[in-house]
Amino acid sequence: MYGLIGKFKAKPGERDALVALLLEASSDMPGCRSYIVGKDLTDADGICVTEVWDSKELHAASLQIPAVRAVIQRAMPLIAGFGERFEMEPVGGVGLKSPPA
Repeated sequence: MYGLIGKFKAKPGERDALVALLLEASSDMPGCRSYIVGKDLTDADGICVTEVWDSKELHAASLQIPAVRAVIQRAMPLIAGFGERFEMEPVGGVGLKSPPA
């Protein structure tokens, strides 16, 4: 498995619109076990995203899906910057989707 935890900084007043776009991009991504978007409680413009994938390659492939690419293009003007990003190997936990049978 492959996981990412990252932070986005929305332009002032654009956080809710950016959250909506990130959630829109999260549907129908093969190999995605978990995609969580959250509002940072300490930063009015901060967004945290946690992702779990079957592999790093499937994550990279998701960025080539036409619907995901279209959402990324719409989201870029709303992003002021990026914060920390962590790559990890998920080993389990509550809410982690099981692999398909």
